[in-house]
Amino acid sequence: MLNKNILLSESCQKIGIQLSEEQIEQFLVYYEYLVEKNKVMNLTGITEYEEVVLKHFVDSLSVIKVIDLKQCKKVIDVGTGAGFPGIPLKIAFPELEVVLLDSLNKRVVFLNEVIEKLHLNKITAVHARAEDAAKRKEYRECFDLCVSRAVANLASLSEYCLPFVSIGGNFISYKSSDIDEEVEQSKKALYLLGGKVKKREDFLLLDSDIGRSFVVIEKERKTPAKYPRKAGLPSKEPLK
Repeated sequence: MLNKNILLSESCQKIGIQLSEEQIEQFLVYYEYLVEKNKVMNLTGITEYEEVVLKHFVDSLSVIKVIDLKQCKKVIDVGTGAGFPGIPLKIAFPELEVVLLDSLNKRVVFLNEVIEKLHLNKITAVHARAEDAAKRKEYRECFDLCVSRAVANLASLSEYCLPFVSIGGNFISYKSSDIDEEVEQSKKALYLLGGKVKKREDFLLLDSDIGRSFVVIEKERKTPAKYPRKAGLPSKEPLK
């Protein structure tokens, strides 16, 4: 257990995050429950501790390269799956108010169990499609930050995510490294949705040769009410 603590603590220190003993314990409980539940439902393709620390925990937290989370209050994680990046962000930055959004109810049940086990507050797991949740008054254009590690092209993801972001806020997409064409092809969609690319950060994941990118999209104008379009359309027919 001590070695696990050290690995997690030192990995986070390397990216500029100092964890307390309580936070380390929360990450360990999260890891153990993730692996346990993964035996009966599909939550993650990786279960070795070192890999989970690197490819889930550290990857989720690496967003501090491009944004000061201490300046954010309300965060929504769209297509959160097993809780990445939203739960690691909440553990490391407990003052954040976090909404975890996922379209699969059994994942939301898992997330609620994690929230209870870790004694987290000001965090909610919501069962809904992004297309539907973004039309609801309590979620539309009221978050400082939207994050997503979901696998979809940037034009589609932006249609799912930008409607949640308040004007002046940001949507940050977690991407692999080879995204030049994808970013270029998303510009029309971003314009229609009220956003523009503010920053892009390409880097290697800590102690690895895994290329990663963050695309930071700033919300400049209100998203027209017709977006996002009805369920399925943003993925099937990305805005061009």
